[in-house]
Amino acid sequence: MIENVGGRLVLVGAPLGNVGDASARLREALTTADVIAAEDTRRLSRLARDLDIVIKARIVSYFEGNEERRTPELLEMLLAGSSVAVVTDGGMPSVSDPGYRLVRAAIDAGVPVTAAPGPSAVTTALALSGLPCDRFCFEGFLPRKPGERRARLAELVDEPRTLVFFEAPHRIAATLGALAEVFGASRDGAVCRELTKTYEEIRRAPLGDLVTWAVEGDPRGEITLVVAGAPAVVGRPSDADLLAEVAQRESAGTHRKDAIAEVAKAHNLPKRDVYNLVVASVPKR
Repeated sequence: MIENVGGRLVLVGAPLGNVGDASARLREALTTADVIAAEDTRRLSRLARDLDIVIKARIVSYFEGNEERRTPELLEMLLAGSSVAVVTDGGMPSVSDPGYRLVRAAIDAGVPVTAAPGPSAVTTALALSGLPCDRFCFEGFLPRKPGERRARLAELVDEPRTLVFFEAPHRIAATLGALAEVFGASRDGAVCRELTKTYEEIRRAPLGDLVTWAVEGDPRGEITLVVAGAPAVVGRPSDADLLAEVAQRESAGTHRKDAIAEVAKAHNLPKRDVYNLVVASVPKR
């Protein structure tokens, strides 16, 4: 392990949108650092103006596109004795934002790592969602490709803890649709948009209703999505019983597609599971 000669890495929590959430330690970190690695240097300059502080540090860009290349450069500065502050556009570095690579490299090199804690979209959305907060897991951004996204959700369908995701506004409708398809339209969720900003909005509803809202409303801004964990399975009907319920509804005049949806909803099961069961039961010619 390389010996450190006095450098220190500081992860700085920046306001999500309301500059009034900036802490005294954030101000101190930005005004005393030798180097500031910023996700967006223009936003950092605007934050400094809003806080009425003067930044004397060397400012370098540090974002997803250059994080891998710039990390060794920042590590050299740390090993040379510089204090380096990492700040993102909002929230804590390393949480679906730049920072992890540098933290890992600093730790491996024996450089002290600390934080000036600040706001987090993850915990803020979780607290506002109205969903259980005692146990949760953060999944970041889901894959962009539909097939990969469904596969990831299939891995999470039985997760009992509350789930927190980040999502881009232009993909939120598709993501909610995939969640409703895999988790079931009746699973509760909350879309938290523009947290702490002027047009903050928290939309709480079953996933199926949130899909309709997203398609019709075309939501904009930064979005954090919170979804209830899988309910405890209590006496799941046997495959034969599920098939019998679908057949009973069909015999009463309900279209097969609707019968499958009704049975899935009644037992809090993914519609696709009941559909696959019905398809598998049909004799092949």
